[in-house]
Amino acid sequence: MITSPGNAITIRLKLDHRAGVLARATSVIGECGGNIGAIDIIRVENGKIIREITVDTTGTEHGDKIAKALNLVDGLEVVHVSDRTFLMHRGGKIEVRGKVPVKTRDELSMAYTPGVARVCLAIHEKPEEAFNLTVKKNMIAVVSDGTAVLGLGDIGPEAAMPVMEGKAMLFKEFAGVDAFPICLNTKDPDEIVQTVKNISPGFGGINLEDISAPRCFEIERRLSKELDIPVFHDDQHGTAVVMIAALINALKVVQKKFENLRVVVAGMGAAGIACTEMMISLGVQNIIGCDRQGAITRDRTNLNEEKRRMAEITNPGQEKGSLQEMMRGADLFVGVSGPNLLSVEDVKNMNTDPIIFAMANPTPEIAPELAEPHVAVMATGRSDYPNQINNVLCFPGIFRGVLDCQATTINEEMKKAAAFAIASVVGDENLSPYYIVPSVFDRSVAKTVAAAVAHSAIKSGLSRRSHK
Repeated sequence: MITSPGNAITIRLKLDHRAGVLARATSVIGECGGNIGAIDIIRVENGKIIREITVDTTGTEHGDKIAKALNLVDGLEVVHVSDRTFLMHRGGKIEVRGKVPVKTRDELSMAYTPGVARVCLAIHEKPEEAFNLTVKKNMIAVVSDGTAVLGLGDIGPEAAMPVMEGKAMLFKEFAGVDAFPICLNTKDPDEIVQTVKNISPGFGGINLEDISAPRCFEIERRLSKELDIPVFHDDQHGTAVVMIAALINALKVVQKKFENLRVVVAGMGAAGIACTEMMISLGVQNIIGCDRQGAITRDRTNLNEEKRRMAEITNPGQEKGSLQEMMRGADLFVGVSGPNLLSVEDVKNMNTDPIIFAMANPTPEIAPELAEPHVAVMATGRSDYPNQINNVLCFPGIFRGVLDCQATTINEEMKKAAAFAIASVVGDENLSPYYIVPSVFDRSVAKTVAAAVAHSAIKSGLSRRSHK
């Protein structure tokens, strides 16, 4: 396994103040496979040096192994081992602050009673003023029931909170969008829909997150129909938007067209179906979806409603067989399923200049080290390989755009506009097999996406404003 900052620890050591002790400590960490970051002196006391060493590990067991090995080194003592990720989450990662000071009687009378009453009446007389006079102008709800959290599954609403807090942080950091995490203690679609409708007056948009399929499809459709603010299920459409952005540029690299592709999609859940629908809307005609039982066909009797719907619009030749059999002659593999599903032989059986998007996290459908010698373009969902297909390229900019133009919904044209906007950030002069999507830290991405989405909303007649 690869060490990661997500599994970083900080080791506090008390070392004898003599030559060689620190060198031995760092050697032991390296011998145990740890990746050293910072080494800091905390203080000197009684002839001992207190140091903290930051180490990236592969997980808890690896960190324990390093600490135990250090304890055997002559001349040092392990004082404490801290998990840096847990420290970051202590007390939560977000907070609510006022935007204006309330330090005087005059300020209090404007921010609260009696002055606030006039603002309330203005909104009562003209409800749309809530977009201008309340947090609704720049606030979205990140809503989850905790049933499909990352790769962890149904872990419940409390355990889902750290992810939703993180999502709120990303909204603010990358697009200046205020977001609040709301985790619901129910799995009932009717209750989720009603609850979101009930809290919607305070929000300018709803970001659904980590809700399991197929319930997520119904919840999103109903909310999109019944609310007059944008509703976006990021696990579906965010994944699809960024995948399409990557595909737009990958096709430039291999000089192929949407309509000529044979595509195999592994994983026909929320993300797989959204990716499939978006590819179809862009002209891809031959897509074969696969689940654990193999190719999705119309005569299969074990399909849920959403897979049955996909069976009607995919697999034009009604091919039957395993994922491995479907891979023969494929131009593109889109993986939104699980680890290590593909072999090198499967990749070799693809068409010339194949494209692999192995997006399962944390372990992709095939390791890039195995696939790269045999593919034209390789992408994953991981940050430690080139071409990371990461939803953070999408959702901050999309919500920045819909809030800026006060859109009432998000349609397919707005999603496609977002995909092409992301792709456009990688100029043709910089395009390569190892650079088909921009970095998640490229600050121009959210601005470019927001402008494109707002323009598309206005063009579609879905904006409360005629201009941004």
